[in-house]
Amino acid sequence: MPDDRDFIERANTVAEKLHGAPMTTEEIAANFALFGLQKRVAALEQFDGELRGDIDSSPHALRRRVQLMSLRKKMGGLHEALRKARR
Repeated sequence: MPDDRDFIERANTVAEKLHGAPMTTEEIAANFALFGLQKRVAALEQFDGELRGDIDSSPHALRRRVQLMSLRKKMGGLHEALRKARR
């Protein structure tokens, strides 16, 4: 069964189960830095797949898309910096 939740919602669900509180996008990006190279690449590919999907024009969906795009940009920059540092 496909998961209709986006990356941020899935991360928040896991964080709430583990820590009792949702994570901010900054915390999600910081945790992303702890992933190994292959796991980062897989996460970015999955994230890009989500962003390629259709969106509706509701204010909530547009706001959520902006949050996702912002997080993807942070994660992509972090991934590139880690690759340059050979990590």
